[in-house]
Amino acid sequence: MSDDQSRKRLGRGLAALIGDIDMPATEEDVNLPVTVTSEKLIAIELVTRNPHNPRRNFPDSEIDDLAQSIREHGIVQPVIVRPSLFNAGYYELIAGERRWRAAQKAGLVQIPIIVRDVDDRTALELAIIENVQRTDLNPVEEAMGYQLLIDEHRYTQTDLAQVIGKSRSHVANTLRLLKLPNDVQQLLNDGSLSAGHARCLVTSDDPSVLAQRIIEDGLSVRQAEALANKKLAKTGKRLPQKKDANTKALEKTLADKLGMQVDIQYRKKGGNVRIHYKTLDQLDDICKRLQN
Repeated sequence: MSDDQSRKRLGRGLAALIGDIDMPATEEDVNLPVTVTSEKLIAIELVTRNPHNPRRNFPDSEIDDLAQSIREHGIVQPVIVRPSLFNAGYYELIAGERRWRAAQKAGLVQIPIIVRDVDDRTALELAIIENVQRTDLNPVEEAMGYQLLIDEHRYTQTDLAQVIGKSRSHVANTLRLLKLPNDVQQLLNDGSLSAGHARCLVTSDDPSVLAQRIIEDGLSVRQAEALANKKLAKTGKRLPQKKDANTKALEKTLADKLGMQVDIQYRKKGGNVRIHYKTLDQLDDICKRLQN
């Protein structure tokens, strides 16, 4: 079977392999380019992480929340593994590393697994596609995952778009983020910049400086685009002025108190205060504070 045919079959089989990856296999899986074995419960120390998992960031707060849920309700969905190529009796994760980490933190001694007998190539494909479809990746991790499939398995951007269910322009724009300098990519990793902001920076002469300006002045994506393209004079729009020391000090005080990033913008009449939350728990905390 050719590489193109294999990719197309994998794409058609995603409903079974990815969309319902946490469910036991069905008879329809037989014709897919993946051999599915059993679902079972094993000792958690027999499961090792996948070194090629495109997801690299696992915030402590996220793992803590999931660990608490696992203590109360157990693991609702098994993790997906394959037999280890190096240690008999061990398994390597394909999907579900966040659950695996949280289960360890929750003190579980056993974990439910679904075993899929796949080669290195298919394991990488499934790990990337599963994370992308579940939106578990930040923009840089997503771009690196796409690049791995292109470099190691000769995918085209059109192939990727078909397999992951995204537009070709989305794939192309995501890959362009890898052209950004490391310091800007780190701002994407930690959520300081959005993918929309970052796309404005790709063609900038000095993306690092522009990135800091976006963060310091709380620029919208549209304002960032205007600044990057040097079209502010044509639009007639003014960027927020540089913040003074008192404003920055107040922002820091509020941020330290709330545990979240705070932006204060002044206008001729009034202004606004923005509180940036990353999780639903943080949003719930903000709502409770305001109600009280």
